[in-house]
Amino acid sequence: MGIKLSDKKKIGLVLSGGGIKAAAFHIGVCLALKEKGFRFYGGSKNLIRAEHPGSQTHKPMTIQLYVGSSAGSFVSTILAAGYPVESLITAFQIGLGVSPEYSNSNYRLLKPLTYGRLFNMNKKGLMSILPTSWLQKSLVSGGFESLIKNGFKLNGLFSTAGVENYLRKYVLIENDFSSLASELYIVSTQLNNSRKAIFGNFKENLKTPSTKYINYATISEAVACSTALPPIFSPYNLPNQDGQERYFYDGEIRETLSAHIAADMGCDLVISSFSMQPYHYTPEIGSLHNYGIPVILNQALYQVLEQKTHKHIEWQNTLKHIYKTIDGYFKQNQLPEEHREKILDIYKTRFKFNPNVEYINITPRPQNYEMFMVDHFSLNPKILERIVKIGFKSAINTLRKYSV
Repeated sequence: MGIKLSDKKKIGLVLSGGGIKAAAFHIGVCLALKEKGFRFYGGSKNLIRAEHPGSQTHKPMTIQLYVGSSAGSFVSTILAAGYPVESLITAFQIGLGVSPEYSNSNYRLLKPLTYGRLFNMNKKGLMSILPTSWLQKSLVSGGFESLIKNGFKLNGLFSTAGVENYLRKYVLIENDFSSLASELYIVSTQLNNSRKAIFGNFKENLKTPSTKYINYATISEAVACSTALPPIFSPYNLPNQDGQERYFYDGEIRETLSAHIAADMGCDLVISSFSMQPYHYTPEIGSLHNYGIPVILNQALYQVLEQKTHKHIEWQNTLKHIYKTIDGYFKQNQLPEEHREKILDIYKTRFKFNPNVEYINITPRPQNYEMFMVDHFSLNPKILERIVKIGFKSAINTLRKYSV
């Protein structure tokens, strides 16, 4: 494709939602990126200055910016906080172990994730009858998805307070966006408005008709907002600076795969990992009409999300094609240089287009039907290990098109 990855100055990683299996897919993608020579820059700004005076952000193929929605916000936060990819494997108890470079160090390993740590009961819900001991187990036959298929009329079965508590208590040394050495942006959606919410280290609390930029949330609160996927999780209440109630939920509701955020923040290479691949017929599974309403609805949702993602990718490709056509026409016909530059500047401003930004989009292959069929919220290590491998292979297949 003519793109040399090591020439890129600022690299952003964008991770989508899709439940725990999306997080596992992202882990596989990150392992592939590491295999290809990418570095994940993160940690506390103050600690890095004290322990490593020479910043590593100038080194080639260093990911300096993270954007996460829903499950992707959780993984992005771990990486931005400076943890190695292997620590995520340990946290999800996938069983692949920690790489030798960290095994003998004093690096903090993450606490194992259990249903009890991630799924806090919504106290107003009817699900409080489940015994607490059941939630402490990592393996639950059937998974949580089976619990929501009976149609409870609640604002959510669980609360993402457990996610917030896990990050604040076990992960983040400093729970503030400004304390991070890397850039982190968490995407959510306002419940009682039509705006997308972007949490980050913004100088001001700004808003437009379509987007609200929020600077008053802690990192763990932002992730709790982004991971509140209805109807499993109730919307998360994050009062504004005046103390007024503001509810937020899943970051993928309004806009899928917010790759534009990385580009808007100056990245010239944006790597996106998107795990939601609709089912494509295979003899092993057969037709989805045999699997009932929940599976058919899941397919419909995936098809909608895939279409939204593909439209974004097609739009970026169209903008690039038009830009190159205009540029080529002026050069081929030896038209005045000042007019070429003026028209191209108008085009870039009008469509917010940066010709220097390259996008790499990593998704499962249609043949990876397991990405569709398995439970979104299973913590079964064997299942997650298979999903990690799918993410790894998907990324390797995509990255081999590019030169280092």
